[in-house]
Amino acid sequence: MRVCVFVEPHRGATYDDQLRFARSVEESGFEGFFRADHYQSMGTDPGLPGPTDAWLTLAALSRETSRIRLGTLVSSATFRLPGPLAVLVAQVDQMSGGRVELGIGAGWYEREHTSYGIPFPPVVERFDRLAEQLEVVTGLWRTPVGGTYHHDGRYYRLVDAPALPKPTQVPGPPIIVGGKGPKRTPELAARYADEFNMPFRSVPDTATAYERVREACDRHGRTASGRAPLVLSAGISVAVGRTDAEARRRGTPLHVRSALPAEDAVIGSPAQLVDRLGEFAAVGTTRVHLRLIELDDLDHLELIAAEVLPQLEDR
Repeated sequence: MRVCVFVEPHRGATYDDQLRFARSVEESGFEGFFRADHYQSMGTDPGLPGPTDAWLTLAALSRETSRIRLGTLVSSATFRLPGPLAVLVAQVDQMSGGRVELGIGAGWYEREHTSYGIPFPPVVERFDRLAEQLEVVTGLWRTPVGGTYHHDGRYYRLVDAPALPKPTQVPGPPIIVGGKGPKRTPELAARYADEFNMPFRSVPDTATAYERVREACDRHGRTASGRAPLVLSAGISVAVGRTDAEARRRGTPLHVRSALPAEDAVIGSPAQLVDRLGEFAAVGTTRVHLRLIELDDLDHLELIAAEVLPQLEDR
């Protein structure tokens, strides 16, 4: 099983905090460092010193790391136009030597949109925009050098786009689409994504979501077309410790009320996390994104690397 680390800098983290943590992720043997793309904390804590832009951060980290995968879980389609987004991600992919992944979703947290003057259309329109953005971004990346890209959609119109720069990865960085939505999300994952991610839900809920995605892949003829099968991944909120008290201490932030939905966290020993990962593997999960709360708790990261990762080599 492939194991990445996921963090939420909008809770309060500087770039230096993220750099130190990302370097430790790389040194500890994890596959990747992924971060949320939010401009505001979700509880009463203001998240000082304030937000850091996800893609600006990943661009910098791409020059400060050498091995780990880097990406978003997930960028909001409401934040950026698809043309500039394609340019941005392609450039960061070049800067990283081909280690970038684009997780993208429809957007859901209204308060941060209101705070920073970002339009927040109704949910149906947000998903329509997401679908169109996925078409545009992948279309730009796949346009041959020397060609031009055209798109005349409901929300976006591109005329004679040179479709440059090209990302290092061909035909483009892996795209991650995820969420618990029963209709639009599986369809978009089947059509455009390289990975489907079910974030922070129970194993049974995750298995149900995977089945919906498999059915959508069949409807779109994904397997018959020769496209690579979707990577099925899961997000897991984690607070483990050498003692019960240490695990409870690390789990305290998971009990703070916020705008986030309830999560099925692992709060306990490294062995409990290994068991949960085995349960996810049994329903088809081949990649996990472990959500760790405190970016200054490098001991937490090192504990998982020492006592969990070695037990997953054969899973």
